[in-house]
Amino acid sequence: MSASPQLLSATETDMRQIFRDAMARLAAAVTIVTTDGDGGRAGFAATAVCSVSDSPPMLLVCLNKGSSAYPVVAANRAICVNILASEHESLSRLFGGKTPVDERFAAATWYRTETGCLRLEGALASFDCTISSVADGGTHDVLFCSVETIDIRSEGQGLIYFDRAYRTV
Repeated sequence: MSASPQLLSATETDMRQIFRDAMARLAAAVTIVTTDGDGGRAGFAATAVCSVSDSPPMLLVCLNKGSSAYPVVAANRAICVNILASEHESLSRLFGGKTPVDERFAAATWYRTETGCLRLEGALASFDCTISSVADGGTHDVLFCSVETIDIRSEGQGLIYFDRAYRTV
């Protein structure tokens, strides 16, 4: 019988760091979330996105309250969630860093959606959404989004984030 792996507990180290380390073990699709409208233009890389319902189509996105995109998203009340393909890793890095907004959007081709947001050319799928409700999630808000339109690419490999690194599936 082999020895079990060493497990950390909250009494041994900071719970916040344990949580972050454990969540790094959860593979997640990489997306770029965009918004554009009267409140301005913004976009950010996100992995905290998931489906909520297919009837009606709804998804959720977690958005850090301290991010520069937060007030713009809150004002526009619409987003487009773009699921990235493997060739979009460098674009994800741009949208995940401190790069100015204009430079982020200049690095790819975008199309205006029904809600006025921006859809990424070549995304595996894009969900154009209106924000129907918001829930407090500590440092983040959870945006519940009603899907208005969907665009799907027929082929391509996905980009995921796992163990603090990009991977292709």
